[in-house]
Amino acid sequence: MAELWASVVNWFMGLGAEYGVDPIIFGSIYVGAIPFFSASVAWLVRNLRSGRSAGPPMLSASFFALSAYLYLFWVGENLPLWVYAAVALLLAYGIFASVQSMRKQVSISAPPVDEDNQFDVIVIGGGAGGLTAAGVATNIGADTLMIEKSKLGGDCTWYGCIPSKALLKSAKVAHTVQHADAYGVDAPNASVDFAAVMERVRTLRQDVYEEADAPEIFEEMGIEVAHGTAHFVDDHTVAIDTEDGTRHVRGDRIVIATGARAVTPPIEGLDDVPYLTNHSLFELDEQPARLAIIGAGPIGIEMAQAFTRLGSAVTVVEMGDRILQNDHPDLTRMLRSRLEDEGVRFVLEARVERVASSDNGSIRIHAVQDDAEHTIAADDVLLATGRVPNVEGLNLEAAGVEYARNGIPVDDSGRTNQCHIMAVGDVTGRYQFTHMSEHMAKTAMTKALLKVPMSFDTAHVPWVTYTDPELAHVGATEAELEANGTSFATYRFPYSKVDRAITDGDTLGEIRVYATAWNGKILGASILGARAGELISELALAMRNGVTLRALSDTIHPYPSYGLAVRRVADQWYAQKQSARVTRWVQRLFGYSGPVIEPDADRIV
Repeated sequence: MAELWASVVNWFMGLGAEYGVDPIIFGSIYVGAIPFFSASVAWLVRNLRSGRSAGPPMLSASFFALSAYLYLFWVGENLPLWVYAAVALLLAYGIFASVQSMRKQVSISAPPVDEDNQFDVIVIGGGAGGLTAAGVATNIGADTLMIEKSKLGGDCTWYGCIPSKALLKSAKVAHTVQHADAYGVDAPNASVDFAAVMERVRTLRQDVYEEADAPEIFEEMGIEVAHGTAHFVDDHTVAIDTEDGTRHVRGDRIVIATGARAVTPPIEGLDDVPYLTNHSLFELDEQPARLAIIGAGPIGIEMAQAFTRLGSAVTVVEMGDRILQNDHPDLTRMLRSRLEDEGVRFVLEARVERVASSDNGSIRIHAVQDDAEHTIAADDVLLATGRVPNVEGLNLEAAGVEYARNGIPVDDSGRTNQCHIMAVGDVTGRYQFTHMSEHMAKTAMTKALLKVPMSFDTAHVPWVTYTDPELAHVGATEAELEANGTSFATYRFPYSKVDRAITDGDTLGEIRVYATAWNGKILGASILGARAGELISELALAMRNGVTLRALSDTIHPYPSYGLAVRRVADQWYAQKQSARVTRWVQRLFGYSGPVIEPDADRIV
């Protein structure tokens, strides 16, 4: 071994005489390049395993490999042929890998794109997520293109939030007028003009569109709005098909925000009968005397109450054993009882086997419940059985974007498996809320364009079902906390003790807050009651910012208000923290002689 080492040292020190270089300088450069060369090779291996470009790491490895011999090549004399060959091969391969990388970025099938069709950000879809993404991008300073195949606003404006809430308001007015005598008001001859109700719904959504979603609003912000159907040509190129032809655009970053649509369940005979979804429901002008709704989620339950109050006989068919499966069972039971009192009929734990048209033009729904078949006759059928993401026609394969039937998988900042392509909103399958689409878009664009380390806030997601009374939730559910073994206490306050609810005659419901017993840290909350959608926002703000029940209880709320109910439920934390032992010590210290109240978890103060 000693002889081998000596021969290596002699060879190395003899480089000066053989090639005319200083062996110490050569050795220092060579050894210094080794870690950088090794890091470049590791980078190359990682990219090859993940399917990313080999060009940049190959060039890096080539540079550091060449730098190890550059001194030898520059000042050396009588160099052997293999040194020149090694230099030429390394340089040639680096250039070849870079060219291949660029060819992948610019697909051969993609036509050349001029400067006017190149953008910093391309947003596909003009719903809540797309509008937010485009707005954030242009405010950051990115040259932004937004593509929409129909009208801006998406499902929320045209088929969801806006028209459904407008319909619910008309239904509530009708219900209030019909029960005006409960408030000491005589309202004779009250009737519902269904066509006028639906015309109001369509007028309001048009007003919202013109006020908030019209293309001119975004064009004034500097966003280019293109109308047409978009699909990928490669991972940076998008084709927009219009009546006038096809336009090709390229983007450094691309956001997929194409939303979702109502799913059509595999029910025998469904293709042979007319049926409604949220996309066609608000185009009705003639009120169905009998409406059957398949599905007892938020859409189904909201529309069940609305149409019942407007005068339809409504039957809701649901496979599960209760309505609104994601909400607290006690609260959904209370809401179901209210809806049944108003006239909604529920057929639970029932599987729809088939549907068929009758000779009189009605639709017959055959459902199996407890091994017995039930037949439900209806004039119209509304499908409210969930939603499926809009990924068809995008040609995601050309962009190398992975997707599944339930949506496009993304990380917690909205990135797909292609780092420069993001997906937000319903198309990801993660959430089905407009407010979460906006939150996802804001997070994704801020991180992508500003490199701010942001991720989705999944711990404080609120949701609301806008029935009367409303049903709302934020944070962890009681079932989730129990399943995770989390130590918590439940603090309740009924609407029957909220003075504002008493004066309004809206006393059905209660607030439930799940929090740690020792310091009142809020873990989740559920509310059934009037204005629950507004009240849940205060609890969501408190959760996100670490505001405890003690702090909420110490915060002055106006009286009489519904918001005071949040303070009252927070008061229950104080009540349950009360200690009889401490009270007795206070009595001894100050000489008080009143009764000592024992803490009781079921007592409402």
